[in-house]
Amino acid sequence: MATCGYICCMGIFSIREVKDSFSELGRRVDKGERVLISRHGEPVYELVAYKKKGGIDYEAGKRFLEMRGIKNPVPYIADDFDDPLPEDFLLRPLP
Repeated sequence: MATCGYICCMGIFSIREVKDSFSELGRRVDKGERVLISRHGEPVYELVAYKKKGGIDYEAGKRFLEMRGIKNPVPYIADDFDDPLPEDFLLRPLP
């Protein structure tokens, strides 16, 4: 097992080593470790735990805006925003 420069990575394994110890590596990945799999000494795959997608992460969005100093992402919404578009606009051909 060689070490790599990635954070939280336990090492680089050849495909052959992964075949021999897949269950053990799976348990380690379940604990949060990352495994790089190499072919001829070059990393080609990364084994990471599956994360179920669960919709919008509002807290991450809030942190993103705060990090960039954005206090109000939508500074102005016109009063007629929801009004129907005029018929002549809707019938006009596209350019």
